[in-house]
Amino acid sequence: MKKSNHNITDWLDQYGDPEIDKFVEKNLAITEKVRVAMEAKGWKSQDLAKAMDKTPSEVSKWLSGMHNLTLKSIIKMEQALGICLVHTEPIKQYEYVYLGTIKGTEDYAQKVNDYHESYADQAYEIAL
Repeated sequence: MKKSNHNITDWLDQYGDPEIDKFVEKNLAITEKVRVAMEAKGWKSQDLAKAMDKTPSEVSKWLSGMHNLTLKSIIKMEQALGICLVHTEPIKQYEYVYLGTIKGTEDYAQKVNDYHESYADQAYEIAL
């Protein structure tokens, strides 16, 4: 019986945890963005630590890619580097699209204004 040379890889394929894989992937992506931003500024990890008022060893641990970064530490890095590390989309309830003006309805805007003005001063009673 021939043994595989990739015992760890085989074990991970069989028993690995997709959550841990995703965690490592996201963590490495964040630390890579930090590394690129630091490189663009000409910073070393000591410079980032100073900007964040942290110890160089703590920042070094964060940048290893294996540390469980907190949202607070990510925001500290964002503030120090002036970048966005985690992008979140706001939830939209409505999206308005301007489709242009309909030709031949020059008095339309005035009619809309008149309508709004006619109801602006009316009091409404709420039925309970």
